[in-house]
Amino acid sequence: MKIDEATIVAEVAKAVEMFYERVIASMDNLDIEKVMKRKNPYLYKVKGVTNVAEIVSATLSAFVSSSEETVFGDAFFEPIALAVSGGTKSMAEGIDIEIHDAENNSVTVYAVKSGPNVFNAQSRKKQVLSFMNAQVLARQAKERFLAYIGYGYGTKKGKPKTPRIYQELAGQAFWTELTGDPEFYVKLIGYIGDTPQAYIKEFQESYDKAYNRLIRDFTSLFCKEDGSIYWEKLVRFNSGSQKDKTPKTRKRKKN
Repeated sequence: MKIDEATIVAEVAKAVEMFYERVIASMDNLDIEKVMKRKNPYLYKVKGVTNVAEIVSATLSAFVSSSEETVFGDAFFEPIALAVSGGTKSMAEGIDIEIHDAENNSVTVYAVKSGPNVFNAQSRKKQVLSFMNAQVLARQAKERFLAYIGYGYGTKKGKPKTPRIYQELAGQAFWTELTGDPEFYVKLIGYIGDTPQAYIKEFQESYDKAYNRLIRDFTSLFCKEDGSIYWEKLVRFNSGSQKDKTPKTRKRKKN
């Protein structure tokens, strides 16, 4: 399939915008109570952490990093892969792209992911189930069925030890499969160009506000009057069978 470069550049620009919109929204909605429910207070204590800013900085950085990786697959790689594949957006759960080939009476489906380390055992089983359901529909339509998990970056080496319903392709191999161009994976980073510069300021402002907000709320909820961390209260909130009824400092009644 011949790919129109101007179309791809436009799709990349839209994908960059979508990525920043979603990451910024996640930071704007970040809540200290939800965050600390998922953190290990014992680890902070063992490491000798006494500075609220240190906890918040590490927490926010880890959240943004995890959020970016999760969002990138959906907001960037998936729409780009769809645009260059010539296929259609799948309505089936767990599948992103369908390519029907009437001439060869086949259907090829792709689940597009960011990098090659996104799965745990449970999520992989769920992905396999999605492919199995799609295969049933293909058989009913008497179509030959091909399934791929495509990773936008990285590599996948070696063949699986047991037969699988799907194949895995990463980085250059994935983009070559979609486009027929072995250099597309390199061209893609060039297509991004200076587009992100339009969003850096807004991203940094959102990050700074989240940082300040989390310090404020952590201090209010989990610090003593003298400013030291109230470890017992934090542990009860994090791990107690009955959640501590910690007051919400940001939800104030209007006069």
